[in-house]
Amino acid sequence: MKSFRKELWFNIQSRRGFVNITREVETCLAESAIQEGLILVSAMHITASVFINDDENGLHHDYEVWLEKLAPHEPLGQYWHNRTGEDNADAHLKRQVMGREVVVAVTKAKLDFGPWEQIFYGEFDGLRAKRVLVKIIGE
Repeated sequence: MKSFRKELWFNIQSRRGFVNITREVETCLAESAIQEGLILVSAMHITASVFINDDENGLHHDYEVWLEKLAPHEPLGQYWHNRTGEDNADAHLKRQVMGREVVVAVTKAKLDFGPWEQIFYGEFDGLRAKRVLVKIIGE
């Protein structure tokens, strides 16, 4: 069995955002030369997420609105975490809902997706560099 590891770096220039990272993950898969196996894509920060869904702007807008209703950024004083001097408690909660990582099957050197599936990086406390781990195992 072979193993491949790479870190992807992102610096979202706003507090929140979604980035389709499917092409970057496919590039990692090609670099790995793995034909059959599994690929893990994981946010390495507790205020960011990796998830799979459709690449449709209306859906991304709906995520933004829905997440802000679930865990509004303001007022900052509503969260005990922010009493530590932070202002990102909402980002931790949004990440919890959206998830830390995804695992995708690799079949014939391709991501084995269903219709419309894409991989996204979700940022909930941006304006600084953050990493995503891509780990591939297989043959």
